[in-house]
Amino acid sequence: MHTTGNTIFVPGATSGIGLALAVRLQAAGNTVIIGGRRTALLDRLAAEHGFGTVRIDIADPASVAEATADVVARYPDLDVLIAMAGIMRVEDWTTPGFLADAEAVVTTNVLGPIRLIAALTEHLQTRPGATVVTVSSGLAHVPLRPTPSYNASKAAIHLLSESIRLQLEPHGVRVVELVPPAVRTTLLPSQEFAESAMPLDEYADEVMELLARRPEAHEILVERVGFLRHAETRGDYDQVVATLNATDRHARQEASSR
Repeated sequence: MHTTGNTIFVPGATSGIGLALAVRLQAAGNTVIIGGRRTALLDRLAAEHGFGTVRIDIADPASVAEATADVVARYPDLDVLIAMAGIMRVEDWTTPGFLADAEAVVTTNVLGPIRLIAALTEHLQTRPGATVVTVSSGLAHVPLRPTPSYNASKAAIHLLSESIRLQLEPHGVRVVELVPPAVRTTLLPSQEFAESAMPLDEYADEVMELLARRPEAHEILVERVGFLRHAETRGDYDQVVATLNATDRHARQEASSR
């Protein structure tokens, strides 16, 4: 993916990683359209950064269909989709109360990107150099104990990315998988200030540098996520699982003491 001269739609870019990348992509010379559920927030971000905006709830199939049609109509040069929106929920599968959270995670994190890609595939095949960017996680490769459905949803996105690449790239649509580590965002309350998580600006800057340096890359892996991404191939998977989950316990204790 080239880092300039694109028209980019980023659903889920009203905060966190999505917003940080949208700001940088806009500054790099791209037209950026962000999507989210809160119109007042979208209006404020449009005024601050010059983004195009569209209201979208990726958990709602009708909203996805309406919003993507609106974006294509207003921005016919659209050539990049970054399916950024996602949620993370803590679940306890030893109790009966986890199911609603698990279903919400799968609906948003798996069905959401599938619906977005399905709505835009036909259009993207008409655009030279078109790209779909999916967002998985280091947790697609090593599980975090409190978030089973999130881990599974990101593993699904990883393999979905690998699979649709085989179908779409012969038709001119590149598929790039963004694989974040833990980043200091509000994805979980304990994560925003966790010392073990990567600072948001540091992460976004490294992603932009990697995109510029390796426009042909299929995976965007900042250095820090390699600890999780390559655990199985290095042969230290069990040790990485133990280390990750020990780190998570320490982060939770630190957050609860504030």
